Amino acid sequence: MKEITFFGRGGQGAVVASEILANAYFHEGYNVQCFPSFGVERRGAPVTAFLRVDEGFIYLRSMIYRADFGLVLAPDIVNAPTFKPSLKDKSTILVNAKEKPSQLSEFNLSYVDATGIALEYNLGSKAQPLVNTSILGAFAKICCDLKLDNLLRAVEEKVPMKTRQNLKAVTKAYESVVSGE
Repeated sequence: MKEITFFGRGGQGAVVASEILANAYFHEGYNVQCFPSFGVERRGAPVTAFLRVDEGFIYLRSMIYRADFGLVLAPDIVNAPTFKPSLKDKSTILVNAKEKPSQLSEFNLSYVDATGIALEYNLGSKAQPLVNTSILGAFAKICCDLKLDNLLRAVEEKVPMKTRQNLKAVTKAYESVVSGE
């Protein structure tokens, strides 16, 4: 079983990203389970979303306590005291960042400028860009068991507004991710 945790802030699309990715894996033939966790529902508040993916039935019904993959939509979250303990040793981390974050050397680290891509395609606002589809495009490149076509299909099914721009953001992030440094 693969366990994925999304770390973001309200308004970035972390919960929707988990749903899109679940749908993409479902198209691959996997069983999926996704659910969010958040406190106060407001823009900027920390949001965590979880996704389990498995070839067999998923019996586990708890929160994900130590994930295999961490998708970080808000780069400042990596400094939170609860961030590193929520990941397994040698987890794969994908961070929304222009440059390689230095404080994550113990993880298999990849990064992509999801904010820059979201701004380029006018996703969200300049003050609050929607980085969810960009981060998913980068994840599809580094995860090795998800076809880009199935992710694009899931985006088309789950994103009713600015669909064309979101599809372009997915593809650009797929091509732009810096992996394994």
